[in-house]
Amino acid sequence: MSVVTSGLSKDQQKKLHSLLGHVKLHLLYKASIHGFTAAAFHAHCDRQGPTVITAYNATGFVFGAYTSKDYTQCQEGISDEQAFLYSISAGEDKPLRVGGISGQCAFTDVSTGPNYGALVFLHEDKPHLLSNPGTGFVFQAAAMHGEDLALTEFEVYRVEGLGDLLAKPWRNIQWTAERRQQSMKVIRSYQSCIKTVHQARVLLVGPVGAGKSSFFNSINSAFRGNMTSQAIAGTAGKSVTTQFRTYTIKAGKGGEAVPLVLCDTMGLEENADAGLDIEDLVNIYKGHVKDRYQFSPSAPLLESAPGYKKHVTLNDRIHCVVYVMDTCKVSLLTQKMLDKFAAIRKKTNQLGIPQILLMTKVDEACPLVAEDLKNVYRSVYIQRKARELSESLGIPLSCVLPVKNYSEELELDQDTDILLFTAVEQMLNYADSFFENQDIEDPEATDQLELYRSNSYQHPVLAERTEHNVV
Repeated sequence: MSVVTSGLSKDQQKKLHSLLGHVKLHLLYKASIHGFTAAAFHAHCDRQGPTVITAYNATGFVFGAYTSKDYTQCQEGISDEQAFLYSISAGEDKPLRVGGISGQCAFTDVSTGPNYGALVFLHEDKPHLLSNPGTGFVFQAAAMHGEDLALTEFEVYRVEGLGDLLAKPWRNIQWTAERRQQSMKVIRSYQSCIKTVHQARVLLVGPVGAGKSSFFNSINSAFRGNMTSQAIAGTAGKSVTTQFRTYTIKAGKGGEAVPLVLCDTMGLEENADAGLDIEDLVNIYKGHVKDRYQFSPSAPLLESAPGYKKHVTLNDRIHCVVYVMDTCKVSLLTQKMLDKFAAIRKKTNQLGIPQILLMTKVDEACPLVAEDLKNVYRSVYIQRKARELSESLGIPLSCVLPVKNYSEELELDQDTDILLFTAVEQMLNYADSFFENQDIEDPEATDQLELYRSNSYQHPVLAERTEHNVV
C-alpha cells in the first residue's frame, strides 16, 4: 500500500507553521485518495481534536480553516475563539489570517462537508466549495482563493502540540548577578593576540527591522548602566540605517572604551537592487569603507569615491560577522532572501571571517519566554526556530544565539543583560579565531611591520562557555 503524503510544499509548510506555532501536523485525510465526499471526511477526521484544513485550487492558492474543537456531527453551531481562516498564495510572502466575527459560531458541525459559513468545503460531495464572505468571517474573495472555487486537492491535518517547555535546557546558563558581573569583566578585559589590534570589530548584518541597531543600543545600555539610543532604530519597512556606522561602547558615563567595535549597516532586502549591496559588504569586510559613508542605492562604493579608504590595516578589517534575524519571521524567509544570505555566506567564508547568528525578539516569538526570559533555552519553539535557521542558512547550531534587545523597557534587566553579554563573549571568541588564523589565511597582512604577535598575550578565560548539546 502506498504512503499517503502531504501536498504542501516546504515553503507552504513554513507559512502554515507560522500561523499555528510550535506544532506537528499529522495528515488524516486526503481527498484524492479517500474521496471528495463528506462521509470520507468525517470517517477520517471526526473526534481528532484540533485540525487544520488545506484546500488547493488550480490558481495556486492553498487555503482553509483551523479549529481547536472536534468534528462530531452534532448538528449544532460550534463556538471557537481560536478558529481562523487562512490563505497562502504564491504572490504573497506572508499568509493571510482571518479571525472569526465576535459572537458568531466558527462552524456548523453537520454531516455534510466542513461548513465555516464563509467557506463551505466539499459542497454536494464534490471537489468544490461555496464562498460567502461575511458569514462568520470577513475577507476579500480574491485574496482568500482567487475566486477559483474548484478544488484540485483537499487535506485535513491533526494539529499536535509539541509541548511547551523542555524537561532540560539545551544550553546551560547561570542566571545570577555573579554571572552578569563576570561576563562584563571578561569583555572589558579582552585582549587580542595581535599586539596592535586593541578592539575586535564586529559587523551586524540582517534584514530590515531585524534589530541590528537595537542590539547595539542594548549592549551600550547594559555597559552604560542606563537606557541609551545612540544608533537610530525603528520599525519602518525600509532600512532606518542608511550609513555605515562604527560604534564604540563605554563602560559607564565617560568611562573607558570596551575593546569591541560594533559596526552597523543598512538592512538586507531580497531584491538585488535594494538594500545593502554585496560588493559594499565585501569592502566593509576588508576595511575600505569609512565611518558614516552614505550607502548609494544605485551603485556600490568605488575605489575613487571619497568614502573609500585605500590604506587599511588589520585594525580596519572586520573580525567577526554577526547575522541578525527576527525570530518571529523565521518561517517567512523568502527564497530570494535565503539566496542572498547564501551569497553573503560564500563571500564571508572566502575571506575567512567567522560568523554567528543572533535570534532577536525571542520574547515576542514565544509567550513562555516573554513570561520568563530564563525559559529561552527550555522553549520548544525557540529551539525549533534555532534549528530551522541553522538548516536554512547553513550555520552550525552552536553559532545560533537567542537574545532579547531592550525595546520598551526603561530599566535594565539582569536576565536580558546575561543573554546579551553571552552573545558578546562568543563574538570575542570568534574574533580570536580570526586573529589566530592570520598567519595562515592572510600571509600578506603578516608582512606589515605593525602586525606582530604579542608575547604577553593570554587568551581570556570566558565565563562558562555555553554548552551546545541538543536534546
